[in-house]
Amino acid sequence: MLLAALTGASAHAQATPWPYAFSPSAQDNRGDSQAGAAANDKSSLPETPVPQNQSAEANNSNSNDQFGQQPKRILGIIPNYRAVSANTHLPPLALKQKFWLATQDTFDYSDFIFVSGLAAFSYFQNSEPTFGRGGAAYGRYYWRIFVDGGVENYMTEAIVPSLTKEDPRYYTLGKGGFFKRTGYAVTRLLITRTDSGKETFNISEVAGAGAAAGLGATYYPRQGSTFVKTYQRWGTQVGLDGVFNVLKEFWPDIDRAVFHGKY
Repeated sequence: MLLAALTGASAHAQATPWPYAFSPSAQDNRGDSQAGAAANDKSSLPETPVPQNQSAEANNSNSNDQFGQQPKRILGIIPNYRAVSANTHLPPLALKQKFWLATQDTFDYSDFIFVSGLAAFSYFQNSEPTFGRGGAAYGRYYWRIFVDGGVENYMTEAIVPSLTKEDPRYYTLGKGGFFKRTGYAVTRLLITRTDSGKETFNISEVAGAGAAAGLGATYYPRQGSTFVKTYQRWGTQVGLDGVFNVLKEFWPDIDRAVFHGKY
C-alpha cells in the first residue's frame, strides 16, 4: 500500500509540475480574468443620463438663430432688400449703397406689376376724371403712379437719408406678441436709426414722402385743392410703407408656419 501511495503521488506531480503551479504567468491570468469580470460588471451599469436642460438649451439656441430671418424677396417676388434680420448689426450704408437700394426697389420687375394694380384701382375709382376712360387713360394713371413710387423711394431711401445720416433699412424685432410687434413696425414710420446706430425721428420717411407728394403736383392736373391732393398722396405713400413694415416684420413667421420655410 505504501508503494501504491508513492506511485500515485509521483504521477500527480508529473501531471502538474510544481513550478507552473506558482508561476507569475498563472497569477497574471487570474488577474486578467478578475479584471475582465470587473469590466463586465461596469458595462452592465446604466449610462449616466444627459441633463434635459442641456438639450433644451441646444434647441433654444437653434431656434434663436432662425427667428426673424429675412429673405431678399417675399414669396419669391416682392423685393425685401430694406429688411434686416433680427439681432443683426450691420455697418452703415454708404451714399452709393443708399441710391442703389432705392434703384432696386423702384425698377424691380415686381414693382411694375404692383403699379399696374394700383393704376387699375385708381382707374376704376375714376380718381382723376380728366384722364378719361380707355387704354390711354389707364396709361396716364400708370406712369404717374410709377413716378410717385419712384420719387418717394429715392427721397426716403437715398436723398434725405444721405443728408440726415439716417439708415433707411427696416430692422426686424422678430420676437414678442402680435400687438407689440405690430406697434413696433408702425412706429418705424416715425422712428429710425442713424448711421451710427442711435434711434432718431424718421425725417427720411415723413419729410421724404411729403416732398415726393409735393413734387406730384407738377405732373398731376390741377383741379380742386392742390393741398388736399398733395396730402392724399403723402398719406397713401406713408400708409403703404406702414403696411409693408408690418408684412416685413411678420413674414419670417408666416413663411415658417404656412410655407415651412420655402420662401
